[in-house]
Amino acid sequence: MSLKIIVLAKQVPDTRNVGKDAMKEDGTVNRAALPAIFNPEDLNALEQALRLKDSHPNSTVTILTMGPPRAADIIREGLFRGADGGYLLTDRIFAGADTLATSYALHMAVKKVGRFDLIISGRQAIDGDTAQVGPQVAEKLGIPQITYAEEIQSVNDGKATVKRRLEHGVEIVAGKLPLLITVNGSAPACRPRNAMLIQKYKHAQTASEAAAAQLGDLLNKRPFLKLGEWSATDVNADPQQCGLSGSPTKVKKIENIVFQAKESKAFDDSDGQIEELMVELINNHTIG
Repeated sequence: MSLKIIVLAKQVPDTRNVGKDAMKEDGTVNRAALPAIFNPEDLNALEQALRLKDSHPNSTVTILTMGPPRAADIIREGLFRGADGGYLLTDRIFAGADTLATSYALHMAVKKVGRFDLIISGRQAIDGDTAQVGPQVAEKLGIPQITYAEEIQSVNDGKATVKRRLEHGVEIVAGKLPLLITVNGSAPACRPRNAMLIQKYKHAQTASEAAAAQLGDLLNKRPFLKLGEWSATDVNADPQQCGLSGSPTKVKKIENIVFQAKESKAFDDSDGQIEELMVELINNHTIG
């Protein structure tokens, strides 16, 4: 059976390089201060989708992402690895969205995409670590969900069989299609870019990007290079449920803690040094 698969992917700030300017005063992430990357667990999810595409002829994989215009890079990265197309959900109205507002916007976009068999996403994004968006999208769409997936073992007879990686072991579960699955970082890593696909899709653009780069003629000649670009209006989203307006989560306080080299102390593996470290940690109530 052929499958229509949607992969929810997010462009996130690289939290390995967090500095004092990483957060704004209103509690939102200062994305301009950090390099943007493909959310790691979403890459694991993409690999699961591509494996299903490999094993089910005529299947399609569509990337759906929400973010500023530069987030179109995520769709291109998906195309370079084997995805078939994608949609960028972008609008100033979406800015500052928490998980509730994000899942609302994404579920409206999924409804506009149309029929699907599977939605696959990473377990969580490294800029929030909430693991809430995927399950919330499933709830809003009224479809079953399987979380913490490590491998989608098979999709047959209208159901998917999935291996879940849990804290104390693994379990095998099945869910009826249409189904949303969130994937752990312990799942197989995503395949690398394909050189031929890079050459094919390197000029893939959203309408806004094409207009800015004056590539409209090229996209008209090669329609496969057109990336979908939707606003809140395009997906019939209620502005009051988007962005900050639709986000009940409020940040009470932000405190930047940057450790300096002078605040560090080196210990060797001698018994005396280890005992000294333990005494210090107990005295400052870090442990004990």
